[in-house]
Amino acid sequence: MKPRFLLPSLLCLGAISLAQISLAQTVAASPVLTAAKTELDRNFDELKKQPVPAYYLSYEIIDTNSEVVSSSFGALMHSNDGHHRVAHIDLRVGDYALDNTHQVRGRLALGGGAGIAAVALPVEDDPLAIRQALWRDTDRRYKRAMTQFAAVQTNNEVKVEQEDKSADFSHEKPEQAVEPIPAMHVDKKAWEEKVRKYTAPFHRYGDLFNATATFMADQETRWFVSSEGSMIQTSTTYYRLFIEASSKAPDGMELPRYESFAALNPKDLPDDAAVLKAVDKMIADLKALREAPVVDPYTGPAILSGRATAVFFHEVFGHRIEGHRQKNENEGQTFKKMVGQPVLPAFLSVDFDPTLKHYAGVDLVGSYEFDDEGVRARPLVAVKDGVLENFLMGRSPIEGFPNSNGHGRAQAGFEPVARQSNLVIVNSKPISRDELKKQLIAQIKEQNKPFGLFFDDIQGGFTLTGRTIPNAFNVIPVMVYRVYPDGKEELVRGVDLVGTPLTVFSKILAADDEKAVFNGICGAESGQVPVSASGPGILISQIEVQKKSKSQERPPILPAPFAAAQGGAK
Repeated sequence: MKPRFLLPSLLCLGAISLAQISLAQTVAASPVLTAAKTELDRNFDELKKQPVPAYYLSYEIIDTNSEVVSSSFGALMHSNDGHHRVAHIDLRVGDYALDNTHQVRGRLALGGGAGIAAVALPVEDDPLAIRQALWRDTDRRYKRAMTQFAAVQTNNEVKVEQEDKSADFSHEKPEQAVEPIPAMHVDKKAWEEKVRKYTAPFHRYGDLFNATATFMADQETRWFVSSEGSMIQTSTTYYRLFIEASSKAPDGMELPRYESFAALNPKDLPDDAAVLKAVDKMIADLKALREAPVVDPYTGPAILSGRATAVFFHEVFGHRIEGHRQKNENEGQTFKKMVGQPVLPAFLSVDFDPTLKHYAGVDLVGSYEFDDEGVRARPLVAVKDGVLENFLMGRSPIEGFPNSNGHGRAQAGFEPVARQSNLVIVNSKPISRDELKKQLIAQIKEQNKPFGLFFDDIQGGFTLTGRTIPNAFNVIPVMVYRVYPDGKEELVRGVDLVGTPLTVFSKILAADDEKAVFNGICGAESGQVPVSASGPGILISQIEVQKKSKSQERPPILPAPFAAAQGGAK
């Protein structure tokens, strides 16, 4: 279903006061929100009277408090905190149909008008100082918008007619919400001891040359006001523990191993025993990887674990259904013409739900109440029973999708574009992992292959979505096993999972009953945003792997100090 087309009236700008919002929600609005609202009203009243009038203005102010504690090999490396505040100003001239953000064709662009657009603000709640910074940059943005709009008009006169004739900005219902800003409490001394404890075991192994543990607490408070009447105050806090260790094989290949944990409350992070158990497994895996054989380029059947599937779908599918990519003439637009058509097997559906805070017993960091364009978050069914139904939409419309579905997102100070939130793959025909492996072995025999592959864990990846370069993906595995026709599994190294999306999706045969969750940070043209993805293990009849790049540097000649102290070389 298409979202309902809403047309807010600009005559209602003064109809709702901050006092009314505070009273209705029994939460006091911050002085920051009050200052932003006052300055926006003052500036917009003047700018809409100019010969080239502004038709839209919004301020989003992002206040970030962070605590970071890290250690390496049992010793504390960093223990600090940070506090900064920036604003993003969206100022538009022209009208909703055509404005200064319209793509100027013939120029290489990131798409969607994305890019760094930060305005530094004082971290003190000084209304006059905040208004001063907003005033200065609003004036600068208006002058730049006039220049941009003139270039857009000229470009449209000399270029061929655009394929997508949708508007540049969507009409959305103004939102009013003032949520409480909770205090962030971190016992820094306790976490200093914890991260020391978590990296101390790595000391015992001289062939590990990097081992760190980092605890991060991040609280982002966002205030949003717009000339349409939106006034929002919201706050989110995430806690993360990230452990990384690496070694080097005799042939120079670097071997990383990662473990990460995330929660919305620090008490929900794993206890010391669980973390140390994960550390022991990392050490065992790295020792095994040093001795593991290298896999040559290969095509054949493979299983992806639930965690690997989650990362795979995020990279290969999620980025290709971000709405602004369907409009940008430089993008490959893989799925633009496929709405209503099968893109996945009928037993798979794909949801994006930023309102979902927990799934399969795990906190999701991709959750939020409002996106960075002031639109309320909502669940979205992107694929239903294999058929593509929706794109992820910010306020940049595309044909057939005139409204946002709450996915306009950005890192603090960047221009928002359509981005992913919480991706959930739903499997209507789950089978057991044992049955999935049996089907893999059947595929190995049917294709007369010496082995198949099992991707147990994945580090991350990247995808290319442009049309002037190969529209491909590269997913970076960490733990990969060869699976032989007799069922034996052998750890291997040195492969990257590569391919093109339409080909690989057409070869998904089955999925198991796993519900694994991956929490991470996604980087794209609007910066880095927290995301989550969940999926089952899947069987693919044919995948392709290529050799992983590797360093030509030899492993360290000198033994590690701890190894020397135990009676090795001095």
